[in-house]
Amino acid sequence: MANVVVLGAGTGGMPAAYELQEELGKEHKVTVVNASDHFQFVPSNPWVGVGWRKRNDITFPIGPALKNKGIDFVAGTVTRIDTEANRLELDNGKNVDYDYLVITTGPKLAFEEVPGSGPAGHTVSVCTIDHAEKAHESYMKLLENPGPVIIGAMPFASCFGPAYEYAFIMDADLRKRRMRKKIPMTYVTSEPYIGHLGLGGVGDSKGMLESELRQHDINFITNAKVTKVEAGTMFVEQYDDDGAVIKNHELPFNYSMMLPAFKGVDCVAAVEGLCNPRGFVLVDEHQRSPKYPNIYSAGVCIAIPPVEATPVPTGAPKTGYMIESMVTAIVHNIHDDIAGKELTHKGTWNAICLADMGDTGAAFVALPQIPPRNVAWMKKGKWVHYAKIAFEKYFIRKMKKGTSEPVYEKYILKALGIERLE
Repeated sequence: MANVVVLGAGTGGMPAAYELQEELGKEHKVTVVNASDHFQFVPSNPWVGVGWRKRNDITFPIGPALKNKGIDFVAGTVTRIDTEANRLELDNGKNVDYDYLVITTGPKLAFEEVPGSGPAGHTVSVCTIDHAEKAHESYMKLLENPGPVIIGAMPFASCFGPAYEYAFIMDADLRKRRMRKKIPMTYVTSEPYIGHLGLGGVGDSKGMLESELRQHDINFITNAKVTKVEAGTMFVEQYDDDGAVIKNHELPFNYSMMLPAFKGVDCVAAVEGLCNPRGFVLVDEHQRSPKYPNIYSAGVCIAIPPVEATPVPTGAPKTGYMIESMVTAIVHNIHDDIAGKELTHKGTWNAICLADMGDTGAAFVALPQIPPRNVAWMKKGKWVHYAKIAFEKYFIRKMKKGTSEPVYEKYILKALGIERLE
């Protein structure tokens, strides 16, 4: 009997557990280890930040959902991965042994790289449900004391979509409250241009998003390196395309939501030879560690090189469809490895995203993610807004139920009118 342990129970880890249980059957054991005992649907956090969603709308207890499928669950923070003993050591004193380890932890939020940033500093975040709730608390204070707002992404950020979403969602909420005229907004981003998205742009994303920001009276600063944040002031170096500083900004704000850089979580980054210098897991084309053949990884925690060099460092995003394909490849490869077969399954590096914009939305498709591409397009419309709402409910319902079906492929491709991807 093989003991397969999934470390992390997010939008990659939960589907991985369900698919492993179905693929491997009852003769093998699947265990999930996660720091929190609740699943959270992270893509909905921008809505939480303005009060359009509550915690109970997008979270549920992990243990009962997994138990219904015969999957073990251990709640606790892993402090060390002992690769010689094939064991996870937890902060509660427990140990969890594994024959195969699937790492789907997501990232460590590197607020420390910009002094004064983050929920412990002077900016808020929507990267976790706890952060999003604090963002909402600060938003309520902003409504009582209106003033300038800064939204955007720090140097080395790799997930820009939620920043754009939050800017447009806040704009829409303020207009509904008849308060938009009291709150000037600025979008500050490490991207070399609006709509870069860490992808080198997708279709007409540059023109479309620039136009949307202008139409919504949101100023923007690109090639922006935030150097520090103090109470009410953000310090920003702006670069030209050759990497020279062209302007220093001291931007006043009453409220700021800035996405941080990502790094690998501590227990994973500490494993010798497992990760790159920023703590992201190195994997081969089969999602397996080149150094540790019984360790696999998927999602935001894996190492993918930037699409291109930029004056201010940016990373490459890992979107839901891509993560789903990585997970499916891992499941089949572990099954084959147990059976003594050669590994053949590979993840699909295609970027597909539904981005909410308050009362409309935009869909982006980049096939493959790294240029040159076979397909690169975006479409805007209210249908994207409603599609994302519907997908949120669909995904959460399926995770509660314990489905092993590929939910991104089944739902998003259908919404986009795409039958299959090669």
